Amino acid sequence: MKRTFYLLLLLFTGFVSACNSNDPNGNRAEVPGEDPGLQALNQQIAEQPANDELYFQRANYYYQQEAYDEALADLDRALALDSTMVDYHHLLADVYLDYYKSYEALKTLEKAADQFPSSIRTLLKLSEFQLILKQHEASMRTVDRILKQDPQNAEAYFMFGLNFEELGDTLRAINSYQQAVELDPDILDAWISLGQLHAGLGNDIAARFFDNAIRVAPQEPQVYFAKAAYLSDQNRLQEALEVYDELIRISPQFTAAYFNSGLLYLDLDSLDRARQMFDMAVKVDPAYVKAYYYRAVSREMMGDLAGAKTDYEQALRLAPDLKAAEEALARLARAQQTQ
Repeated sequence: MKRTFYLLLLLFTGFVSACNSNDPNGNRAEVPGEDPGLQALNQQIAEQPANDELYFQRANYYYQQEAYDEALADLDRALALDSTMVDYHHLLADVYLDYYKSYEALKTLEKAADQFPSSIRTLLKLSEFQLILKQHEASMRTVDRILKQDPQNAEAYFMFGLNFEELGDTLRAINSYQQAVELDPDILDAWISLGQLHAGLGNDIAARFFDNAIRVAPQEPQVYFAKAAYLSDQNRLQEALEVYDELIRISPQFTAAYFNSGLLYLDLDSLDRARQMFDMAVKVDPAYVKAYYYRAVSREMMGDLAGAKTDYEQALRLAPDLKAAEEALARLARAQQTQ
């Protein structure tokens, strides 16, 4: 099991909801060039206008396409036909949240938790949303409801950890994450959080938790990225570079691995190797402003002023307010005048 709660954005606002109207049968005019899967759903709904599952499927399709009004309209129809399907309520909450309608999202899950009081999935989701909205006391009360039903629920302890971590209670967060991984060693984010929290406390044991995370998910790039960042913070630069190399092997499109490797090579005065890493970063992401800028820095340090000028200019084209690039170009211009 992999959780990514700590990566969720915590800024969601908006307190008025609105749904587009649809005809009584939920039929929609097809748009030329529509996805064949959507066309098939439209046809099925036209033939079976009382099939709630079809509206749910189409709502999920629209949600994935970020067509939130359409998703809300279909969920309204699905729930009108059958309000006992817990997944319909979950998707409705997800749509509201991603549509910046946090109040409606929260109320949807609160009602679902009342309607399905024994649904651990619903209570976990409610606790998560309460955390996202920084309602920490409410989130932890919901976790208590889960533990009354299932005292060995690892995800509940993980949710406790997330709340304590956000509240700055590091020791209680560590204890909660530890309980979570003891109950379920596959909770990836708990291992990463344990590593990061122990690293923040200056405990050498931190490396062990990152290694455990890698054992749980050896193909997950973020695990290697977290370990490399830890090693870099510890000034263990060569070890960090080795981890970045492994990350690049696993995920060649992970641009930050190239970029961070380049910065480490700059710290080690390995200028040509740094330039090569920044080369790779801009090949993978041609709009990577910082990679152009630091490739320019490495070229300037190597004496390749023409190449540096080209990269500084490209960085400025992509980010016209990048003062560091402007200053670098002015510096290069002064150097040329004195030659």
